Amino acid sequence: MLSSAPSVLAALCLVVSSSVAAQAAPQTAPQAPAVKSATTVTVIAQKEPADPATLPVSVTAVPADLLKAAGVIFISDAAMFSPNTHFTEFTARKLSNPRIRGIGASPANPGVVTYVDGVPQLNANSSSFDFVDVDQVEFVRGPQSALFGRNALGGVINISSVRPSLTDWSGNASVPFGSDSQFDVRANANGPIKTGTLAVGFAGAYSMRDGFTTNQVTGNDLDSREASSIKGQVLWTPTPNWDVRLIISGERARDGDYALNDLDAVRSNPFQVARDYEGHTDRDLMQTAILARHEGKYVTFTSTTGLLNWKTFDTTDLDYTPLPLATRNNTEEAKQFTQEVRFASTGGDRARPDHYVALRWQAGAVVFTQNYDQNAQNNLAPFVLSPFINFPVVQTSPLAALDDLGMGVYGQGTLAFSGRVDVSFGMRYDRERRDANIVTSFDPAIAAGTLVDERRTFSDVSPQVAVAVNLRPGSILFGSASRAFKAGGFNPVAIPGSEVYDQERAWNFEGGIKTGTTNGRFTLAATVYSIDWSDLQLNLAIPGAPGQFYIDNVGAATSRGVELEVMGRVCDGLDLFGGVGTTKALFDGGTTLNGIDLSDNKIPNTPAFTTTVGAQYSKEMRPGHRLYGRLEVVTTGAFEYDEANTQRQDAYTLTNVRAGIAVKRLFVEGWVRNAFDTRYIPLAFAYPGFTPSGFLGEPGRPRTWGINVGIGF
Repeated sequence: MLSSAPSVLAALCLVVSSSVAAQAAPQTAPQAPAVKSATTVTVIAQKEPADPATLPVSVTAVPADLLKAAGVIFISDAAMFSPNTHFTEFTARKLSNPRIRGIGASPANPGVVTYVDGVPQLNANSSSFDFVDVDQVEFVRGPQSALFGRNALGGVINISSVRPSLTDWSGNASVPFGSDSQFDVRANANGPIKTGTLAVGFAGAYSMRDGFTTNQVTGNDLDSREASSIKGQVLWTPTPNWDVRLIISGERARDGDYALNDLDAVRSNPFQVARDYEGHTDRDLMQTAILARHEGKYVTFTSTTGLLNWKTFDTTDLDYTPLPLATRNNTEEAKQFTQEVRFASTGGDRARPDHYVALRWQAGAVVFTQNYDQNAQNNLAPFVLSPFINFPVVQTSPLAALDDLGMGVYGQGTLAFSGRVDVSFGMRYDRERRDANIVTSFDPAIAAGTLVDERRTFSDVSPQVAVAVNLRPGSILFGSASRAFKAGGFNPVAIPGSEVYDQERAWNFEGGIKTGTTNGRFTLAATVYSIDWSDLQLNLAIPGAPGQFYIDNVGAATSRGVELEVMGRVCDGLDLFGGVGTTKALFDGGTTLNGIDLSDNKIPNTPAFTTTVGAQYSKEMRPGHRLYGRLEVVTTGAFEYDEANTQRQDAYTLTNVRAGIAVKRLFVEGWVRNAFDTRYIPLAFAYPGFTPSGFLGEPGRPRTWGINVGIGF
């Protein structure tokens, strides 16, 4: 597992780079010499590029080498490297919600915000996509609103694209294929058009697989996946101090239906459903990022412009039975614009022993707009709503237009005293205006519809203070305190009186140590944290409206935990790594929901612990020929499915194995995920009415295996 300690991050990069195997980084052939010292890692966990060894924040960086070594192509799979990080993810990629240290939320108002090339994904429906030309993923744990604003209550996930080379052309291509008719084609190339000044990059992927789940009514598989992805880049450096990048990426996904079934049925007979109606989930995603940076003698200027469009359409059997009772058609679409400008001190100077103090600073401003539209219909058969309604009814729930306009200003300063102690202060002010026009209705008009036409304004101030004591190069002792918030808003559909929800706030306190040996052969990181948050936003099922949810503020909660990560090089070519995170997240006393006392109940979808242990071995048989192998054992602790703690998933362990051979520019490798075919149910939620258990759930991925063949230049 990777650590917030830079040395741990670097060491795990080292683990991979010492193995040619793992489909080398996109710029190089899949081959690399053994490395004897730690590789430098740079993160943007606090906006400006920095060595994580100097940052008083818990951050795990997963570079391209490691993503490829572990076969990671989705953000949820990368989460195994970050302690106390858990994804609630459906079979259709549209629904993938991160949770860090117990904090998460509805996709419409996530508690962990994902940035893609500096552009925030304000709705989680756009944050899970096939990795194409991804250079690094960062998991920044703990509230980060002092720099990132509204949706960083639980943390930040940064996804960065590979930077095109200004000096040499490189690229690779691979063809993974395997069980369940899996077939992929992946390729990328980048290089200079004008050496030193202009470069371009291109990448694309096509992937498909059959579903894991069979519909017993028709014999068809249900939860298939298929997607095409592209990415194009232009890098222009007109002068040594200017750097401008244009990144355009898109994905066209055509996934099957949700593999949902009654929870008891999933436990007794997974991957089997019985439905009269088979749906599907489509998503089209397009993002443009324009990044400009100028490094002056004293001040660095950065501009990030983002344009994001996404549209989804999903249709499903709403009753999840062989009977023709209810179906749902749901269309969602969003257009988002973000603009951020930032000024910072150049060079990130640190005080030397012969200088008493040095100052590093940054200040910036952000504006954004988001226009979200939803049109959803529930098609209900006669007698479903009532024994007295003997005709079909179409319920529009909802027809909604939600428009947001927001801005934020922030600043951070760090005083470095004699190269030994760094003291940081930061603060951000956010203000957001939200407009809602929401209609629900019936056809025929068996009951009066509802109309919400309102405007609300939310604002907040998020401070942060941190201290880091530099014990020696590569080792720090740190502590921090920060306050974060999540904006309020409107529910497209809700029970009467809950159309509007309020802001959620949290205080976070943490302290830790990052250390390691100077040669990088051993590293360790340890963190202790405590979070207290109020006006907790929960994503709740609407009684009598299957498959529909709304956000409501429910009392207060606390989260306490520990994170520990270590890595060691036993001998040349053999590396061992491991880590553990614990979370105890509970509702505070006096918290109630619909008349149910939640005092001291566990926060749902929050594993009690997460662990990852593994090893990687690489051996050069002769010049240009290398054998390699990798093993990961990932355990997820028990967690509750609902606020009342009536249903839960016990702890489960997944084992992943990968091994291969690289001969100069060619490589062939085999892999197995969930090698022991562990059965588990990673998500379930209350669904009274149609299900005997009162819950719907989806089984986790079964054992899958495959072969990957590739070439690099």
